[in-house]
Amino acid sequence: MSVTSRYRDAWDGFWREAPDEAGAVFWDAEPARTSAVHLALFEPHLTALDLPMVDLGCGNGTQTRYLADRFARVVGTDLSAAALDHARRADPDGRADYRLLDATDKADADALRADLGDANVYLRGVLHQCEPEDRQRLVETVATLVGERGRAFLVELSEAAKPVLMGLAGGPAGPPAKLAPVFRHGIAPAEVSDAAVPEYLRTAGLTVLTEGELPLVTTEHTPDGTRIELPSRWYVAGRV
Repeated sequence: MSVTSRYRDAWDGFWREAPDEAGAVFWDAEPARTSAVHLALFEPHLTALDLPMVDLGCGNGTQTRYLADRFARVVGTDLSAAALDHARRADPDGRADYRLLDATDKADADALRADLGDANVYLRGVLHQCEPEDRQRLVETVATLVGERGRAFLVELSEAAKPVLMGLAGGPAGPPAKLAPVFRHGIAPAEVSDAAVPEYLRTAGLTVLTEGELPLVTTEHTPDGTRIELPSRWYVAGRV
């Protein structure tokens, strides 16, 4: 079985099981706490607001729909057909376009680029879930979609997130209810070093324009009611 097949099977299994209700998935926090915060960091660096916005690895489309209210054309892409089924059910008016895409496949990336031209790209928490050998290919897809005029916003778990996640998973009661399906379907986050992400971007021909630290907000809470937030780093990149 190829790596892509393993990804697709794992994610399809996860999304077929996932409820439709807002906030039922571990990372599916409301846009006010996620993409709205990210957009405030991203938008000042956009050089062409008329470009399509691609939500790469859109899942059930919660953030895609938020972006679609702010940009003229938004495309949510995902490897999982089951995830896109969720996204389309939640967007009956078709505010965004949803497409099946293997973001590690050059042919898929080239086909989308041929359709859209240069695009701005939003990527939230996708890279750290890839196998090491696929991470550079994913960032190459980002670079392909960005082209000459687009910009990319990436937010990824930092190194400091791994012990937090392992602590949650290894607690006496087991992982929290919304985190358990992630591990059960074999899509537990992998470790990506903080130094690796800018290097992936540079290798793909992109320049890191600005970066910073920001908690990645989840929908889960600790037993005392505290919302779980995971350390993450964000990057804005493009060609200069």
